[in-house]
Amino acid sequence: MAKTIQAVRGMNDILPEASAAWQFLEDTLRRVIHSYGYREIRLPLLERTELFRRSIGEVTDIVEKEMYTFDDRNGDSLTLRPEGTAGCVRACMQHGLLHNQVQRLWYAGPMFRHERPQKGRYRQFHQIGVEAFGMPGPDIDAEIIMMTAQFWRALGLEDAVLQLNSLGTVEARAGYRDALVDYLRSRENELDDDSRRRLDSNPLRILDSKNPDMQAVIAEAPQLSAHLDDDSRRHFDELCRLLDDADVACEINPRLVRGLDYYSKTVFEWVTDKLGAQGTICAGGRYDGLVEYLGGRATPAVGFALGLERLIALLEVCGIEPRGAAPHVYLVLSGEQAERHGMVFADELRNAVSGLRVQTNCGGGSFKSQFKRADRSGAAVALVIGDEEVERREVTLKPLRGGGEQETVSRQVIADRLRELVAAEQIRDTAG
Repeated sequence: MAKTIQAVRGMNDILPEASAAWQFLEDTLRRVIHSYGYREIRLPLLERTELFRRSIGEVTDIVEKEMYTFDDRNGDSLTLRPEGTAGCVRACMQHGLLHNQVQRLWYAGPMFRHERPQKGRYRQFHQIGVEAFGMPGPDIDAEIIMMTAQFWRALGLEDAVLQLNSLGTVEARAGYRDALVDYLRSRENELDDDSRRRLDSNPLRILDSKNPDMQAVIAEAPQLSAHLDDDSRRHFDELCRLLDDADVACEINPRLVRGLDYYSKTVFEWVTDKLGAQGTICAGGRYDGLVEYLGGRATPAVGFALGLERLIALLEVCGIEPRGAAPHVYLVLSGEQAERHGMVFADELRNAVSGLRVQTNCGGGSFKSQFKRADRSGAAVALVIGDEEVERREVTLKPLRGGGEQETVSRQVIADRLRELVAAEQIRDTAG
């Protein structure tokens, strides 16, 4: 017998038992995003490799070690997208969405990086990203941060902490880069291998190191805030005031940086201590230089991305367990006439009661076996139809959850009874 084919390592199936949490998460985030007036853009999984080499950086781990890159049959180098911002910028430039316009956009879907799989970090992972173009002020920065704060409220997550910093302009950061490199070279014997490698190519990323042995060196490094230009300082101060007005608490983290030149001014992350080393659940900031860096006109831009796998893990740790979309009704059928009639009757119910989920017994079986299936389905009630009920235009309604007496109901009123069932569930969903 041939060996059973398994999924690719780090690319996981999401089984029906888990999909309820995903649907709850995706629906909640989508609802919040739409409440801010952002529009969805759908992007291809494959892009030309050059897009990511230029946007992410040649000397980053993502480009050097993690991208899924191959030559297609035409000899073009293509890459499965490792993140969404570059593709979003490419699409906006290609379709003329940025010229004398502002755009508020969002996207969702799988990303791909060849990392060592671990809980909350996989080779195929899912992100939702939000990008805003054409608005240079701190008000749009505040808006997207306030949106992320609304995410946690809507999801029932209470312990996420906002960390905030300003990177200043490219010119101001260049002066800081020189001061940082001078300091790090004075302590080069204390740097780990990754930090030595980044010392010439991307020294700001050294401040991101999670190596415990590096923390003393990082703590004593010069601070970027001392090198901020006046415009960046005003931008950051106004952003902090706007967040304070909105009652969004934040911690100023002077070590929060991005390594590439097109990042500027605002940078932020939401972090939690409930997921171990995978503590960042959302990261974003300004990238005013990226559109021009990719060949377009200079365009202010700000955005963020969050990883859905990490949020799923956080919901689980916090004990938030969304209910699945179980059927409201399971249709138990007994007799030739009932079986012939059942499918049609089920559709009549679906058409008559908006939002009603009906599962019809298929494959025959005794009453006992059908009721076992009804119970396993998670349905709230079973509707029992035999040949005699078909003739009398009646159904037997048997509650499967929470008690209640079995009763025989006329077909004329069953739709009203089921509307009450759907409405009651919607009230519970809204409340909790």
